[in-house]
Amino acid sequence: MKTIIAACSQNLSGSRASVQTALHTLLRAPWPSQRNLRSWMQRLAVLQWVLSFLLLGIVSLLVLIYLVFTSFWAISVLYLAWIIFDWDTPERGGRRLACLRGWPIWNHFRDYFPVKLVKTHELSPSHNYIIGSHPHGILCVGAFCNFVTGSTGFGQKFPGIRPSLTTLAGNFRLPLFREYLMSGGLCPVTRSAMGYLLAKNGTGNAVAIVIGGAAESLSCRPGVTTLILKNRKGFVRMALEHGAYLVPSFTFGENDLYHQVVFKEGSWMRSIQSCFQKLIGFAPCVFYGRALTSVQSRGLLPYEKPITTVVGEPMVVPKVRNPSSEMVDMYHQMYISSLIKLFHENKTKYGMLETDELHIL
Repeated sequence: MKTIIAACSQNLSGSRASVQTALHTLLRAPWPSQRNLRSWMQRLAVLQWVLSFLLLGIVSLLVLIYLVFTSFWAISVLYLAWIIFDWDTPERGGRRLACLRGWPIWNHFRDYFPVKLVKTHELSPSHNYIIGSHPHGILCVGAFCNFVTGSTGFGQKFPGIRPSLTTLAGNFRLPLFREYLMSGGLCPVTRSAMGYLLAKNGTGNAVAIVIGGAAESLSCRPGVTTLILKNRKGFVRMALEHGAYLVPSFTFGENDLYHQVVFKEGSWMRSIQSCFQKLIGFAPCVFYGRALTSVQSRGLLPYEKPITTVVGEPMVVPKVRNPSSEMVDMYHQMYISSLIKLFHENKTKYGMLETDELHIL
């Protein structure tokens, strides 16, 4: 018995010594600095957003289809019933959640680049606005951060103004992804959805439209600023019909976040991009940024480039029930002139050269 007790005591002593040695080694090991932890939080915040944007809708759809053929088929049936019941909600202002817009992770998202919002003029809560967001870039990082999250202080800079970013209507047909978009205050870029916000939701609404759309994303390259705008006049007609003031905004640095593989005109890949753009309004493009752990390696993370969104002076627009083509053209040209002025007044302040030009197609 004494032998057994002695053996147990020896093992316990050895265990204590091992634990003490391990703790001593752990305490002496170099701990990650606060700067490194902050950097990793920023990268993970951006990565979750990129993956959500690219994969959440498709993966959710595939999972629901898979569940139909399992014992959990009721989940798919119930969610389908919910979507049918909730089908028109995106067209009626959506279902924004303040908790998601104010999610602390968006502060890390903002600081990764960093993203900054610059106010040049007041926006009165007694009016409604259509904010033109330029350029599109690859993933509309500046527009998302400024008009969907509260991390850059839009609510503090423009008190009483409720921003709503528009995106492709097809995104609101994807399960779970539609809930994610609506919770952030996004709405479809359709006449009915925008008309609801501008006519049936009171005043103080700011509908942000990335006017260049998918076509503009194909010309997105670092050092090149090309906007698809000359034949995009629907937003001007919408502004006239509802008496919404037009506000130009420009995001400097948006085109520097990714490198895009540009295919030659007439190539089969270019043809595929054009077909997708015409059929579904979305042009798939091949792009790359940096990897999660290395700047030199290619990956899905955008490069850490400063992004500055400058919101310009609102243009007073009268309310005209059926505006003529001549009136639409006049205010469209006024908007382009205001946007060009905004670009040239601010380009050297936010990372561009004096010789850099703005090309409008």
